Order: sequence, then C-alpha cells, then structure tokens
Amino acid sequence: MKPSSLQDAAAPRKIEPDWDFDGLRRAYDAISDIALGELKLDIYPNQIEVITFEQMLDAYSSIGMPLMYKHWSFGKHFARDEMMYRHGLRNLAYEIVINSNPCIAYLMEENSMMMQTLVTAHAAFGHNHFFKNNNLFKQWTDADGILDYLEFAKDYIARCEDRYGEEAVERVLDAAHALMPQGVNRYPRRKTHSLRDEEQRSRERREEQERAYNELWRSVPASARTRGSTTESQRRELLGLPEENILYFLEKKAPLLKTWQREILRIVRHVAQYFYPQKQTKMMNEGCATFVHYHVMNRLHQTGFLDDGAMMEFFQSHTGAVFQPDFDHPGYSGINPYALGFGMMEDIKRVCENPTDEDKVWLPDIAGSGDWVNVLKEGWANHRDESFIRQFLSPALMRKMKFFDLHDDSQSDLIVKAIHNERGYHTVRTKLADQFDVVQNEPEIEVIDVDLDGDRKLILQHKVYSGILTDEKDTTMVLQHLAELWGYEVVLSEVAAQSDTVLKRHSVVPPRGLAVA
Repeated sequence: MKPSSLQDAAAPRKIEPDWDFDGLRRAYDAISDIALGELKLDIYPNQIEVITFEQMLDAYSSIGMPLMYKHWSFGKHFARDEMMYRHGLRNLAYEIVINSNPCIAYLMEENSMMMQTLVTAHAAFGHNHFFKNNNLFKQWTDADGILDYLEFAKDYIARCEDRYGEEAVERVLDAAHALMPQGVNRYPRRKTHSLRDEEQRSRERREEQERAYNELWRSVPASARTRGSTTESQRRELLGLPEENILYFLEKKAPLLKTWQREILRIVRHVAQYFYPQKQTKMMNEGCATFVHYHVMNRLHQTGFLDDGAMMEFFQSHTGAVFQPDFDHPGYSGINPYALGFGMMEDIKRVCENPTDEDKVWLPDIAGSGDWVNVLKEGWANHRDESFIRQFLSPALMRKMKFFDLHDDSQSDLIVKAIHNERGYHTVRTKLADQFDVVQNEPEIEVIDVDLDGDRKLILQHKVYSGILTDEKDTTMVLQHLAELWGYEVVLSEVAAQSDTVLKRHSVVPPRGLAVA
C-alpha cells in the first residue's frame, strides 16, 4: 500500500464501523501521513493480510510464522487455544506481525474498522519500525531472508519425513525444541551469509561431509584408554570449547548424528536465534508499537478521520492493553510490558517537553530538549529492555506505577528494601532492570569438555548466580533429549559462580541414541 501525501488528509472521509478494503486503504494512507510524516518512522514495505480467527489460531500455534514445518506441539497448541477461544476463556491478539522484509501484518477479519486502523498503526508501523531499526534485530536477524529460509526448512523437513519416517524426524525435533533456549549465541558473531543462501549451503555441507572423514570420532575400542591421552587445552582447541550454543555444538560435533539430523538441528537453531532479540526487547517493542498507535489514533481523531464513537471504542481497547493490576489484584501476573513500555515512552515525551526540577537531575540529557521524537527513536534503536530501563526510568513514573523493592529470603517476613526516596529510586530502577535482563534470568550453561580418551562423556557446566539451581524434573528431561542427540552419557555440574564449588550434579545416559533410529 502506498502512502498518500499530507495534503490528501486535509479533508478526510470518516471511516465506517464495518471495514472494507477501500476503508483499509484509506486508513493506511492516513496512518502513513502521521507515522512517516510526523514521527519520521523508517519501515520495511508492508504486506497486510486479513485472516479468519481459525487462521489466527493456526499462526499462534506455529509461533506466529507464515511458513513453518510440521510438529505435533503446534497441533496441540492449536487445539488448546481453539477450545479456550470458543468457550470464552481467552481472547486472541488482534494482529500478528512478522519481522521480515516485506513486513507481514495479519489482521483478523472479525475486527471492526476502528480496530483494523489501530492494529495497522500498531503493527505495520510501530512494530515494523522497531524491527527495522533496533540494533539487536540488525545484528541477529535477517529480515530479507527469513521467509525464504522458512520455506526451505518446511520443505526439507517434509522430505526427511518422507524418506526417514515421521517418527524419526519427530524425535529429532522434540530433542531440538527442548534445547532451543540453549541454542542461541548470546553475544554477536560476525554474519557471513544470508539465510537466503541456506539451501545452497545445505547441499554444499552434505557434499563436503560425504568427502570428509572426521578422525576424531573413529570408533573407540574397549581398550581406548590405553591410547595416548589428550590434555584439556588440546580438547578445548580441537572442539572449540567452551561453547554456549549447545545446538550448534551438537550440529558440528555430535559423533553419531546423520547429515539430515544435523541439518534439522541447524534449522531449529536458526529459528531460536531469530526470536532471541524479541525476548530481550518485549517491553520496548510493545511500548514502541503502543506509543505509535496512541499518537496516530489521537491525530486521526483531531483530523476528523475518527469520530467520537470510534475513539470511545479505541480508548476501551487501549486502556485494557496498558492496564497494570496492583500486586493484590486477582489478575496480577507481574509487570505488564505494554503498560511499562508505553508509560516510559509517554514519560520521556513529558520530560522532553515539560520537565520538573527532579527530571533535570535524573535525566539531564533529555530534560527540556523538546525533541522527544528523536530521543525515542534513538532509544528504540540502541537499547534493549534492561538498558532502556536503566537509562530512562524516572522517579515520577516509579511513583505513578507504585514500584518498590520487596525482599523475601524465605526465612523471615517480607521486607520492603527500597521506598520512594533518592536511594530507593536507584535500587528500584536497578532491580526492575535486572528482571528484564534475559542474560541474568536464563541459565548460563556451556559445554566445557568431552571425554575423548574414554567413553565420550559430554560435560556441561551451569554457573549458578544467587543460589538458584535448575528445576530437577525439567533438567532431567532436557538432559535426556541432549543425551539422545549426543549418543553417550551427559553430565551437568551446577557450580557457584563466585567459587566454582559444585552444588549439584546431574547425569543421564540415553537408552538409545537418535542415530540408531
């Protein structure tokens, strides 16, 4: 859809309650004038599709992607969500947006015209700008190639099912999905190719593996321990250890996996990496999109494109999205990322335009600048949730949202550790930022060694911070999947980050490796 000129919006025709494609086009053009002309957003070309609620459920079940390989878990999610939706136990999102070029936005056909206008501003402009400009997405994702890659992945796994059987492929996918959180690189590595090249690279990898033979994994006889031993430094150099990306390590080093199984691990790893920036920017991404739609909808009302009735409908929807229940509210489930993100961005605008003396102390670089558009765009581009909170959360918003630091050591009563004073504000901001830090809140697990001279035992280490160990049941189940992929015993040691003291040890031996399937 091509945006019209600003002059075209001078005397707009109001939208009707029920949408049609002419109304969608006029709404898109009016939104473009404001989002691109006033907010100076920089977006990918948009591809907007209107779908049924069943299609929305289908997109939900396959992690929101327009193309995805088959897996039983997607069908399970579809059946659960459909049942809950039909019984009124949950609502569906009004839209789904894909980080791709072109940016794909799905709108539900059941939406009113006002809601289609809102979600177009929210997804096709707010999320779109964030995807294109945030540095995490620039470093980690390939918007140009993701759709082509997913089409290749879907076709490749379907071919594997035809050739090797659905059960064999499903076992690999089950294990790979279990390891998805540990299948990402947490720190940037230089991009060497586009995802669009993956099909060709897959063929080249298969040809190379047919030619090459890895002496490292020659069958080890029972008397292997009589051979020359390798030192830890030699093993680390040979295997590229330590390695944080466990799926990558298995793809490259697992001794028994076949070529097609390694390629499936690679597919799941790419999908996991694609979503990694979204985990780190949930609050900012939703805050950006909500701020954009709020600004656009109000401007559309000012120009006469939306009447008072449409705005009443809008405010009801918007207020529900940014509602933050109090801690003692029955619906409380933590910090609402929409509420915090939108609240911070509205607060930044206030500080830029009408700062208080307190704001000038806490946010001296932006207080009174008047340039809230560029301040927000700089923030959207250069921060993730954790750093955005550390940089921009003001005492005024902490008071408004009633934030405080509550300590529970399980040995005594709850203690309020930080209140609304200068020291408390620093503490609350730090603690809240830590809650949004994915690196701190996900287990830091690395492959640190392999017993090359003996039984090929795979050795992992979990650095434990604040005394928080992994859940015993979940750990055993995930390690079982890992052992199936590796083909031999897997050991995980949980060690104190400061002292390297071993706190707990897990060991799993696979009943049978995936390579024998």
